[in-house]
Amino acid sequence: MRHRIHVHVTWTTRDREALIDTGAMRILERLLPRIARQERSVVLQLGVVRTHVHLLLRLHPTTSIPRLLQRLKGGSSVIVNRELGSTARGGLRWAKGYNIDSISPRAVQAVRAYVRDQALRHPHEAIAPLKLVSLARTAERSSA
Repeated sequence: MRHRIHVHVTWTTRDREALIDTGAMRILERLLPRIARQERSVVLQLGVVRTHVHLLLRLHPTTSIPRLLQRLKGGSSVIVNRELGSTARGGLRWAKGYNIDSISPRAVQAVRAYVRDQALRHPHEAIAPLKLVSLARTAERSSA
């Protein structure tokens, strides 16, 4: 049976410090979908800037949201810090809590675009490679 439970989840770095760099972003891109699958969820879109993460997820009805978020946040900070080593600022640390909103099936594409375009919405927080992608997208839209 196909499940259509969609949520938009957001969480921030501790004190909204710019702790997510290119290396951390690459690990998050690899790790978060894997954790979600283990918890019977699918990452439909991921948006990362230096201070926060956005996810569009499709959940299975039996998915425990608190467990999923604990694993996404806690697991990712442990693995990012292990793989990249601690920085002078103490590594990647997440703020307590998260924001979660349910998404109707009709709104999934709009939310997907919103999550995907986080670097455009927060250009001062964009991670370097995303700045180049964002500029290319902006140029494509302008010429269309």
